[in-house]
Amino acid sequence: MEFNHVANRLAAAHFETVVALFTGRLGFVVLRRTERAIWLRQPGTNVDLQFSRSDTAHRDADKRRSQVSFLSLTPQADLEALAAWLAEHGLAATVGAYSDREFYLDAPDALVDFVIEAMRPELADYDVKV
Repeated sequence: MEFNHVANRLAAAHFETVVALFTGRLGFVVLRRTERAIWLRQPGTNVDLQFSRSDTAHRDADKRRSQVSFLSLTPQADLEALAAWLAEHGLAATVGAYSDREFYLDAPDALVDFVIEAMRPELADYDVKV
């Protein structure tokens, strides 16, 4: 088997706003779209991201352990810019920290089962040959 994509849930009411964040601010392109889901890819990467619409009112209290993660030289500032963009589009978001090199953005009204993480590149500098 070959790894293809990761899927996460978005609140249906804010689905299009989060998709616009990923396409407009993070450069993702749409690969496929159905009535209830969308598949996205950031050019230059080889893993796809699927978002599915969710009508659930339940938010996992431990969802910070599930992330869509990015590498950045300025992770906190980058997430704060995304939080400001979301606020401009009517969606409250906050930025928190796991450490001084790992940060996360949560938009609890939209992100059902994950947060958006940004971390310094050296944290993903694994000594593994692929």
